[in-house]
Order: sequence, then C-alpha cells, then structure tokens
Amino acid sequence: MTSDDELLDDLLRLAAAAGVEVEAVRDPAGARPRWAGAPLVLVGTDQAQPCLRARLPRRPRVVLVGRAGHGDPAWDLAELIGAEHIAMLPAAEPWLVDRLGDAPTARSGPGAGRTLALIGGRGGAGASVLAGGLAVTAARGGLRTLLVDADPLGGGLDLILGWEQLEGLRWPALSQADGRVDAPALVRALPSRGDLVVLSWDRGDLLALPAEAMAATLDAGCRARDLVVVDLPRRLDDAAVLALQAADQAFVVVPAELRAIAAATRVVATVLPHCDRLSAVVRGPAPGGLKSREVARGLGLPLAGTLRPEPGLSRGLERGEAPAASGRGPLATLCQRILGELTGAASTGAGAA
Repeated sequence: MTSDDELLDDLLRLAAAAGVEVEAVRDPAGARPRWAGAPLVLVGTDQAQPCLRARLPRRPRVVLVGRAGHGDPAWDLAELIGAEHIAMLPAAEPWLVDRLGDAPTARSGPGAGRTLALIGGRGGAGASVLAGGLAVTAARGGLRTLLVDADPLGGGLDLILGWEQLEGLRWPALSQADGRVDAPALVRALPSRGDLVVLSWDRGDLLALPAEAMAATLDAGCRARDLVVVDLPRRLDDAAVLALQAADQAFVVVPAELRAIAAATRVVATVLPHCDRLSAVVRGPAPGGLKSREVARGLGLPLAGTLRPEPGLSRGLERGEAPAASGRGPLATLCQRILGELTGAASTGAGAA
C-alpha cells in the first residue's frame, strides 16, 4: 500500500527477486477488501497516517516500508497500525526479500479453505443456528469444516451443537495468538467430531477477542480446512471486521417482521463497508405476510434463501441435537443449497421462496 511511485518500483523489484506476486494499492480504501486475506502486507511510510485514520483492524505480518533520506522512520505510527517491523530501503532490501519469500501462500493449493460469515439482523434472528447448520451439513458432505464462534455474548456454539461436554481448547486459551498458528495442531486441539471442529467460548469471564487471534485462526483454518464458518456478533469489533474482510460470502439472517427489517437495515450498513458479498436469509413465519423477496429488496440485498418454520428444531436443540444433523427439514435443505452454490456441487432441494 503506497502512493509513492519510486517506493512501489523498489518493492516490485524486490518481490520479483523473491519470486512472489504482489497486488499494489494506493491507499487504505483499496487495501480494505484485501487486508485480512493477504499473507503479508507492506505499508509505505507515506500511507501510515492514512492507514491509522482508516482504522483498519490489527492483523499479523504487517511491515512498514520506507526509503532512507525520505524522513525518519515512523516508529510511533508503526506501533499504532500494528506493524511488526520497519524496513528502510536500501539497507533492508535483503531482509525484505527473505520476508517476501517466507510469506505463507494465500489460499492456494490443497486445503485452501473458503470462508462464510453469518450475522443476525437482530437479536435472536437465528444466525447462530444457521451457522451451526451449515457447518454440520458441510461436514456430513465430506468437507473438513471449522466452525468459529466470534460472538462472546452469544452463549457458545458448542451449546448449539450439544458439544459443551467435549474436551478441547476454547477462545480464552487462544486469545494471545498473534501470529501464524500451526494448523494441524489447532485442529487436533479443538473439540471435534468427524470432519467438524469448533472454536467456541468457555463459561468463564467475558473476554474481548483480539483481532490478531482471529487473523491467526482464520489463516490456520483456511490452510487446514475446506470450509470455515464464522458466527459474528451484531456489534462489530476488530476481530469481526477482520472475519468479514476474509469472507468469500456473508449472510445476514432476518426474520420476516417489520421491526426486524428496520434493525437489519442498520446491521447491513455496518457490514457492507467491510464485505460487499452480502446476501439475506429470511426466516419465517411472516406474521404480516411479508414475502422473502420483499424483505431482501427492502434491505437492498440479493436473497440467498428462506428459512421456513421448523417446529421440531427448537426442541431438538434443547435436547442437544445439532442443527440439520438429520439432513432433513427446511434448515438442512437451505444449508445444502447454500453449500452447493458455494462449491459448485449439486444440491438437494431448494430453500428459497
């Protein structure tokens, strides 16, 4: 990220020497859609202040880069934007070539997972249940899946799955992660059954979720799993923003009610600056007769599907039955279709109305 053409020429030359491809942007607006998913970010000293003003979420593997004779190194700004190193050219050129060559590969090759993000248009909309259903359905279909609970006030996705008694790490144990996490080790340490592993919360004190821990988890998940499903809080923190920026597709779940649409309008407005790949899932019943397409149109979003009433779902959740575990019913059908569209595989049934 730099608008300094001379610095850009130097960085392109160094990237060529390292044998890696780079994507150049001139400012934080151009960087925002790529910020979370890039394996390494180089920020020119000319963009340090704009980067700070843009409030991009903190993430690992950020290097502040400048050229000798063009002002003093911005030590204070480096810390504020979360840069791990300052590289002043030409002295730092050999180090930077090595750093570029060692950067993890961005979502390529085996195990390069896709990421889905779910957020409720209002409290109790059903986003967590849909996230659980998608993860369960994906694992049933043979996709190695990581389900991430990013909502510290959500009660815990392990409860939705009926997994609260399973041994394994929860977020508090990973909250200090600030770099590249060993992907196989993470998978082995989390609660799991078959192809599904879950990162959720314990029942201890409320903790903030650092963006660095989320970035490390998403990086590990995309390397070790075929699919990462993230359940987001309605009030976005830096970790949630990072997950949205990394998402291949995001869904807002909205009950077919007027007040829910009004609440969801605000949620959509906060999500779209970070992820424009946003669609609506409308949950029935519709007391006033609102149609799903009318709800989606009112939010200015494409309709991903309709979640029809499923009387036995709540009873099953109370008994510890994972959502969509049977592979039947409206939730399972919708999850199958969403995943079929994501992977290009044929789905069974249609969930949209």
